[in-house]
Amino acid sequence: MATVTKFIRNTPKASLQAYFTQAGFPLVPPVNWNEPGDFVRPLLKAVDEMTPDERDRLETVAERVTGMADDAGEAAIYSIAQNHALLDTLQNACDRAFWMYLNDATGFRHAEEVRFTDEKRRGRMWDGFIGQAGLLLNRDPAAIDAFKQAIREQFQSNNVHVDLFDRNRPTFEGPDSPLVQATIYREGRPDDFLEFVDGALDRRPRRPVFEAAITYEPATGVIEVVANDRHNREDMVRLFVRDLLDTEFQKERLPFRKFDLSMLRQQFAFPTDPDDGIESVRVNLLRLKPLDTAAERVTLECMRQASQTIWEMSLDRFGPYDPLSGGWDITQVKL
Repeated sequence: MATVTKFIRNTPKASLQAYFTQAGFPLVPPVNWNEPGDFVRPLLKAVDEMTPDERDRLETVAERVTGMADDAGEAAIYSIAQNHALLDTLQNACDRAFWMYLNDATGFRHAEEVRFTDEKRRGRMWDGFIGQAGLLLNRDPAAIDAFKQAIREQFQSNNVHVDLFDRNRPTFEGPDSPLVQATIYREGRPDDFLEFVDGALDRRPRRPVFEAAITYEPATGVIEVVANDRHNREDMVRLFVRDLLDTEFQKERLPFRKFDLSMLRQQFAFPTDPDDGIESVRVNLLRLKPLDTAAERVTLECMRQASQTIWEMSLDRFGPYDPLSGGWDITQVKL
């Protein structure tokens, strides 16, 4: 119920009234939407009186909407939405996510897929490849069917669904970068899970669904893939390039981004510019490894509420044995 409460408290009255009316949820006691003042408590009381199935339906909606009402979710919604001016008129992020959910269900799902893809970029689920720039994606139904059939055969999946859509990705400098994204849902091998059946615990068969995503940037030719199993990523990209870009996959990987963290051994003042919307930068975590072995690590962490900087904390705690004074490499930093 915490998610439902957050959803109701952060969504304007008019949007909630339209939703509960259209969805056919019985509100007992009835909520007088025209009465001025607090509507949250009467609505939450009516939700408490719903059947378990009705509350489950409502909670599913609330989780999806509130899950897209933060900065990352809003960026994903704007990368998909066609009418930014309309979204700008809505009251808050939750209202914008809810409007998208109610009025463009497919677009909302695509925004969820964008968020999944961008949050996993450059992480353990990600790979990047260099492709040919300036290609047009083949959106012919026959080409899409060929791609889906190739996925079925490659991964021995009975069912495959593919979402193809255009989107944008924000860049640090310059305008947003146009992309084409293919989100792939494939059925996995049979599994079972625990479930209560007529009050008794039992195992029920199921076939899990796995999600993966491929993006193509026409301006640069860069192809990125996000999938849980790294052994399958190259195969997915190969099929995508062959069937939807109508060209040959060259297997050339994007080079890893390299950062020099050695300057953070000493206190470092990060310059900021008001035009960037950044008020300040603080180093919260440094992870170090000794120069003489790769088998050990030390992590320094300075919480946000701490009065000292991480360098002051390290010197204060370790004195002459401060690992930042030398003999250690910085391998990870959290800002």
